[in-house]
Amino acid sequence: MTGPRHDDLDRHPTPGPRNSLFSWPAAKHPLRVMVNYAVILVCRISPSLRLKNWLLRRLGVTVGTGVAWGLESTPDVFWPELITVRDDAIVGYDATLLCHEFLQDEYRTGEVVVGERAMIGAGAIVLPGVEIGADAQVAANSLVTEDVPPETTVAGVPATPVESGGR
Repeated sequence: MTGPRHDDLDRHPTPGPRNSLFSWPAAKHPLRVMVNYAVILVCRISPSLRLKNWLLRRLGVTVGTGVAWGLESTPDVFWPELITVRDDAIVGYDATLLCHEFLQDEYRTGEVVVGERAMIGAGAIVLPGVEIGADAQVAANSLVTEDVPPETTVAGVPATPVESGGR
């Protein structure tokens, strides 16, 4: 793991008077995005983990053995090939893994890595350039803006480490 996620992002300046989202067809072929979207839509509604893992691998996602994607979970539609989910990790219901962010004058891309046996809770959002360490846990509805060290639990917006109650 490295420093702030912004250090791990590739920056792509965009021309013109409009925000960078208007430049997306120059960044990724529209047909590729349409195919990605259709495949991810099937993955979002399919209860079959085997099918989800197989389809996501076809899009370029690196999917380890025993990975579980919850219903409605959403990998990045533009750059799914920048996602790595290692063995036995869980991406919970309606969680989102983003590998891009469109800003006013540029768009940024970055890898998202989910470590072995890590767990991303329902509704959580992981931003580009973030690594979730092995055996780490992200609480439901958290916004992960920085790397999460191994065996750490984070929660909140933005997600920060939480102390274990130790009973």
